[in-house]
Amino acid sequence: MFKKILYPTDFSDVAQEAVRYIDQLRDRDRQEVFIIHAIDSRILDLLVYNPMVSMEMERNLREDAQRSMDPLRIHFEEIGFLVSLGIEVGIPASVILRAEEREDASITVMGSHGKSNVREMILGSVSEEVVRSSRKPVLIVKRASR
Repeated sequence: MFKKILYPTDFSDVAQEAVRYIDQLRDRDRQEVFIIHAIDSRILDLLVYNPMVSMEMERNLREDAQRSMDPLRIHFEEIGFLVSLGIEVGIPASVILRAEEREDASITVMGSHGKSNVREMILGSVSEEVVRSSRKPVLIVKRASR
């Protein structure tokens, strides 16, 4: 049904909840999952004015993201998906929309809120922008009620 699934993640609880939905989209055909993490360039710009410190911070964020992506990659491979990974710096919604186009994703599956609801109120909702601007179907997964 969906040949390539784009899975943007910030490793939040609601992004992790989206994994269950991706698992349910698995069918008999050869399917792919492209896991992407966006390092928000606006946060880097706000926090760091020294270019050397900024480069070090970005490198650390990339390494952390890679470590967090590895269990996701293993999980999806174990259930039969082909998996690709991407870590990019930029405005998250723009990074996701570019990846959707570049990867020719059939669907994007993502969480409704990221790690910081306060940050999203200030910067705007990534999922809202993706839904508004996407040319492909988008499945938004809400935070599980507790």
